[in-house]
Amino acid sequence: MLRRLASLSVRHRRLVLVAWVLALVGTMAAAGAWGGDAATSGRLEGTDSDAAYQLYTEHFPDDPDGSALMVFEDSRGIDAAGPAIEDFLAEVRSIPGVFAVTSPLTDGQRSADGTVATAEVNFDVDAGADTVVAEIADAADGLRATGTEVDFSSFWFQEFVMPASEGFGLLAAVVILLIAFGSVVAMGLPLVTAVVGIAVGLALVELWSAVVTTPGFTEQVASMVGIGVGIDYALFIVTRYRESLRRRTAPLVRPDRVAVHDAIVESIDTAGRAVVFAGVTVMISLLGMFLMGLDFLHGLALGTSSAVAVAVLAAITLLPAMLGVVGHRLDALSIHRRAHRTGESSWHRWSRLVQRHPAGFAVGGLVVLLALGAPTLAMRQASADLGNDSVGTTTRTAYDRIATAFGPGENGPVIVVARTSVPATADAFARLPERIAEVDGVARVGEPVASPDGAISILQVVPTTGPQDEATAELVHRLRDGVLADARAEGLMPHLGGQTAGDVDFADRMSSRLPVFIGAVLALSFLLLMAVFRSVLVPLKAVVLNLLSIGAAYGVLVMVFQWGWLGGLIGIDGGAPIEPWAPMMLFAIVFGLSMDYEVFLLSSVKERVDHGMSNSTAVVEGLASTARVITAAAAIMVCVFGTFVLGDLRAIKLIGLGLAVAVFVDATIVRMVLVPATMELLGERNWWLPRPLQRVLPRLDVEGRGTAPSDPARELVEVR
Repeated sequence: MLRRLASLSVRHRRLVLVAWVLALVGTMAAAGAWGGDAATSGRLEGTDSDAAYQLYTEHFPDDPDGSALMVFEDSRGIDAAGPAIEDFLAEVRSIPGVFAVTSPLTDGQRSADGTVATAEVNFDVDAGADTVVAEIADAADGLRATGTEVDFSSFWFQEFVMPASEGFGLLAAVVILLIAFGSVVAMGLPLVTAVVGIAVGLALVELWSAVVTTPGFTEQVASMVGIGVGIDYALFIVTRYRESLRRRTAPLVRPDRVAVHDAIVESIDTAGRAVVFAGVTVMISLLGMFLMGLDFLHGLALGTSSAVAVAVLAAITLLPAMLGVVGHRLDALSIHRRAHRTGESSWHRWSRLVQRHPAGFAVGGLVVLLALGAPTLAMRQASADLGNDSVGTTTRTAYDRIATAFGPGENGPVIVVARTSVPATADAFARLPERIAEVDGVARVGEPVASPDGAISILQVVPTTGPQDEATAELVHRLRDGVLADARAEGLMPHLGGQTAGDVDFADRMSSRLPVFIGAVLALSFLLLMAVFRSVLVPLKAVVLNLLSIGAAYGVLVMVFQWGWLGGLIGIDGGAPIEPWAPMMLFAIVFGLSMDYEVFLLSSVKERVDHGMSNSTAVVEGLASTARVITAAAAIMVCVFGTFVLGDLRAIKLIGLGLAVAVFVDATIVRMVLVPATMELLGERNWWLPRPLQRVLPRLDVEGRGTAPSDPARELVEVR
């Protein structure tokens, strides 16, 4: 099928190019007309915090979704700054979309020395939250000019700049591909394929957002994954095409159209098959996010997997059509002379070195990965609070002022919500403040507040510790299992909600579902690889080694972000827990990309084994033929993901460093050391498959029917 598709793409290359242009324009137009809006938050249905939220919004219907705590400070005293503060509040109230504003002069809290006070501003996010927030921030500048400081504690006011990762990634790709290919034309083909795939993929993300809940960061994740797989797949195919074309023609002789056609068909029938299977493994990994049981991840899973599917389709249709147009001019616009010689490349020599000492290299590689991954055992998953924002930002300043003036727990109170429409429940709720105040870890309990219709009552509980502290999570569980459980036994049905309680529920849900997600992805990937490579040990080893590389990335995150080691180098101020979504996100993306490299390498090795080479020789030749592609692709990815570390938000730094470390470790220690070492140790046992499995497993041919590799002693090797 792939041979026929490649042949059709070459013979009808102009039609294929036009079809892709129309697809690009059509999907972008459809996205503009029918695309939905990204979700700004996700609900955890079935959790106690979600029950509290539903009950609260049902009986406080006029309460908007957007809110922020305003923190005022004036060394003269808040009362002395009263006229300026009132002018500021009046300006804020006049902003369209602002729902309600309280005054620090009459409401909120005030520090013991009277220099710090709080108030609240509520606004309707449907009125355009970004615009409302910007106007409030502008009004704050006027108040600061009078000598009174005001800052805002709310994620709506978080100040950060996303690095131009896509642009930097493409620039890095240009440089690396030029070094790898030495030709502007050869460099341009993977870039064009990736860019077109990304554009169509992002349009599909917008269309998915109209059907399923899609987080706001889906487009960026999809574009990063799209760049990764798009360039990876095109690199592999273009490299195979170049080798095939050179093998079919004598040096310095212009190839005819038949040789070009056959070389393209062979590259798709061999490398293209590996691309298809690699893409399927990536999509399995990404679609595994459905197993997390969180609705707001569905759009992320569908959007990113759609970007991968488009990248695969572009690699096996658009790229062959462009190769058909380029033909023998692939090396046109060369930036340096390409020298060719017979013999072995540096990758041949490296692989033979590993094979001479396989046990030593295997043990050394495993020790490094285990040492890097060991801190994973100490990982604590929890949502980091605003105290981790960059020093000098309004949210960090507000957090620090609240913690200093009122205690760290004031930055993350929890809310008790219960129905109190009948006297018995109202009396039971009235007894809660005294009972909750006696619980260890509670700093303050507010007064009960009834809803306008009298159906429910709410109660604010302030912990003694900050929102991200482990003691706060323990308090949430202690309240639910203790005082609130006793209240349920008395007929009251209280729920514990608020942002802090919701974050605890989110961390608990993610932690409990993560093993299911990882297990399912590993099982499906193992079965697919077993069918592709007709082996038990090869896919088992691939799964284990990929887990080790991801574990190493987890360990580095714990060391840098949780323990604070060397955090200052990337702008991390102190240690904090690991975001609950980070392990899931890292696994989904990195496992897929790692499987890309695994399929590329092993398919090249398996192709040579099937053509009669010994296991050792096949590993040497397979590694030598794919190492440059894997190295170039990994270098591009490390540069792309590394730009995330330059961002302002801690969460962005975390995902960027984790991805960069995982890709680097996988492309170096795993792919270039452990894979050849373990394959040498296992020898012919690599390809063992029990007879019962031989009968029941479907045969998935990833090697195709390409020309048998030539004798390595006579094969032309490109020297850079």
